[in-house]
Amino acid sequence: MKTTRVHQTGNLLVAVQAALLLALSHGVSSAADSVSWPEQRSPWSEHALPTLPGGDSYTGRLDAESLQRFLEHGEQLFDARFTVLDGAGRPMATQAIIPTKRKRAPRSEFSRTAGLDANACSSCHNVPFIGGAGDFSANVFVSEGFVHSDFDTTDPQFSNERNTNHLFGAGLIELLAREMSRDLVQLRSTALKLAKKTGAPVKQSLHSKQVNFGSLLAMPDGTIDTRKVQGVDQDLVVRPFSHKGVMTSLRQFTVNALNHHHGMQATERFGPRWTGDADFDGDGYTREISDSDVSALVAWQAALAPPTRFQPTDTRWTQAATTGEALFAQIGCDSCHRPYLPLESLDFHDPGPLDAAGTLRENEADSTIYALSLLPWAQLLTRNAEGHYRIPLFGDLKRHVISDQQVASLGNELLSQRFVERNVFMTTELWGVAATAPYGHRGDMTTLSQVIDAHGGQARNSRDAWDALDNEQRSSIIAFLKTLDISPP
Repeated sequence: MKTTRVHQTGNLLVAVQAALLLALSHGVSSAADSVSWPEQRSPWSEHALPTLPGGDSYTGRLDAESLQRFLEHGEQLFDARFTVLDGAGRPMATQAIIPTKRKRAPRSEFSRTAGLDANACSSCHNVPFIGGAGDFSANVFVSEGFVHSDFDTTDPQFSNERNTNHLFGAGLIELLAREMSRDLVQLRSTALKLAKKTGAPVKQSLHSKQVNFGSLLAMPDGTIDTRKVQGVDQDLVVRPFSHKGVMTSLRQFTVNALNHHHGMQATERFGPRWTGDADFDGDGYTREISDSDVSALVAWQAALAPPTRFQPTDTRWTQAATTGEALFAQIGCDSCHRPYLPLESLDFHDPGPLDAAGTLRENEADSTIYALSLLPWAQLLTRNAEGHYRIPLFGDLKRHVISDQQVASLGNELLSQRFVERNVFMTTELWGVAATAPYGHRGDMTTLSQVIDAHGGQARNSRDAWDALDNEQRSSIIAFLKTLDISPP
């Protein structure tokens, strides 16, 4: 029997996407009221990098047409198959996040290990459509520790293999992380003030949006004992992106990926300010990706629609999904895969407040800072008693131990990444999971049942409870998960 998927949102996503506009540039110049749009290149040009309307910076309040064109520029960049005429390639630079010179140029620029390994962002982010996840064939290799040398092996002693995450709802995810980081830092500050005032150590529990991050001990002399902090770095900045939860922002993710996968180097990191060299990678091209190019890419990713729920027309599926959602909570899956996290504000601005040097920060930018209102997505969201938006991500933005000696397949990496233990991963958000197979950080699990069976460590009790269910009960949980879908644009 054929089942038709009926999305509750219908054509709402189309209308909302059309309404998403950048709200206002900060640090604006009163001399500029609009942006002029240069002529396009010839249709037969072998340049893939689209011309940025308005030049390298936005210095005024943009009208509605200009705002829409800015988002379109971000999508064009995301889908562009960069060529050597755009600056693709990095013959004398490595894939490392910190600008690092090669000792010698590679014999071939393209390599499935150290990169270049893709022609466009959309080469990997395309399941079920642009901005989405990736097949196993699109896996990347994270060469932590190999900043000064090249490698040409997929041996796990030298690299961690990772599957592509989807980006839908990414702007909402980053906003949640910013608010959670703010809450944790405020708790630390309060504890330090109290310790100083009382002259005694103060134990402070760390929590935000009902997610527990352990505790810290604030000392009267201003020092902090962070040994009991859990699931977040000791600086208390929640980093919501990547399987390991080590990327602070869409901007950091974008700058890193442009260099690693395409050899397109962003001026804000690889330009003269930090490297002393206008052509750090030695490919003969300068200013390959401008600050505003990165901003446009971030704006487009941040404005991607969040995944949605759909209502099957098959009543058997509806009944099974209802039962499965209750069982999902009953066996404790929702302790990490939280159905909702509350978000206070839908105002997204870039550059953001939490990035480190090498990624443009809000206090370093003038006209390149913009605000992006995600308010139109409010039509897809409910609110809690405090009036906060309930973001249905089915995650907690926290790292967890996900394997143990008996159930170890999700902890099989041999290299730590950014000093995160090898068996520790960020909780994968489940919104969109119905449309973004394969599963696991390597994308080597073809079914949801397989990846549930692979949960160990702190998820072991829930996994064992799942294993104790009968076939019909397990099937109902899959029926529920299969309703967490992504609507077509």
